[in-house]
Amino acid sequence: MTDRARPSHTEHPVALGSFRSWLRLAWQGRDIDPVFLPRFLFVCLTTLLTSPLRGWETLRYHRALKQTTIHPSPIFIIGHWRSGTTHLQNILCQDPNLGFLSTFHAMAPGFCLLGDKSIKPRLAKLTNSRYKTRLIDNIPLALDAPQEDEFALAGMIPNAFIHAFSFPRQTMDFFRRVVLFEGMSAAALREWTKTYMSILRKATWICGGRRLVAKNCAHSARIGTLLQLFPDAKFIHIHRNPYEVFLSTLHMYKTVHKHAQLQQVDAVHMEACVLQIYTQLMQRLLRDKAMIPAGNLVEMSYEGLEREPLHLLKKVYEGLSLPGFEDAEGSFRAYLESVASYQKNRYTIEPSDIGKVNDHWTFAFDQWGYERLDP
Repeated sequence: MTDRARPSHTEHPVALGSFRSWLRLAWQGRDIDPVFLPRFLFVCLTTLLTSPLRGWETLRYHRALKQTTIHPSPIFIIGHWRSGTTHLQNILCQDPNLGFLSTFHAMAPGFCLLGDKSIKPRLAKLTNSRYKTRLIDNIPLALDAPQEDEFALAGMIPNAFIHAFSFPRQTMDFFRRVVLFEGMSAAALREWTKTYMSILRKATWICGGRRLVAKNCAHSARIGTLLQLFPDAKFIHIHRNPYEVFLSTLHMYKTVHKHAQLQQVDAVHMEACVLQIYTQLMQRLLRDKAMIPAGNLVEMSYEGLEREPLHLLKKVYEGLSLPGFEDAEGSFRAYLESVASYQKNRYTIEPSDIGKVNDHWTFAFDQWGYERLDP
């Protein structure tokens, strides 16, 4: 597994996000444990100090962004966290005809245009001095690399699933409201939609109008909403061996909590959340994927992508009627060669883990044909 130094209180996923959103989140009945008050106040300070940049960017670029047209058929990569969505997005985004939301955009969604030349280089120097790879795995960390757009949402509004890492005792509440959209008010859903469209519009403007490849695991349960916004949207669903997903997701929760949590939470609670969320997310996906028009959905396994990536990429282009595979094939090969030495995190699965996965995720083995182990 990846070994990390003990994080300080001067780190948080939305440290460059909206001050107003951060206060709204804190005032919505979220109790903060005293030990994490320094972290909470740090985010208050950084979001407050960067507020003028967000205001100036809105004034300067409002008209240009309002006139920006998002490609009507974006590509959404979906699937449970730790199922290979990042790897797939990183490969696809080597195609020069496709655009994406960058890590810097996700970290600073309100001033990524103003900060591109001044703040981003300083931030890159700071992050590279502390972290050479992502926190949760050994994938190289780069501010220009593709990123999950849920992080950008979290930097702008309270209704984003990333906030569950700050308030882990409310994980299931966040999941039901902001992923399943159960119990979310009409006003909150309108805000979510408006904000998400503004994020995609800004990414489109930065990418010169190219078709976007958007990766967001929470979108696995938002297919209906996405189709209302983009009736001709393309979807790629990638799945992975449930045992690997279980252990890797637990590792992700533990790692991100160290940098984001404002509440103490025990391992039993986290484990229960992982088991429930996988079940509800994937069953919603299985139910709603029938809504996707014929020819707009391709499904694959992470294991298959590892074995024969170019073959599966070609099937994606053919299955979704995307142009340009031959032109991009050389870029795909070059990227795959550059990460050929990448070492995945290794986990030891205990009999108790096997039993839990077997008991809770039986449908996944039946649906995708993975081998079921005996405890």
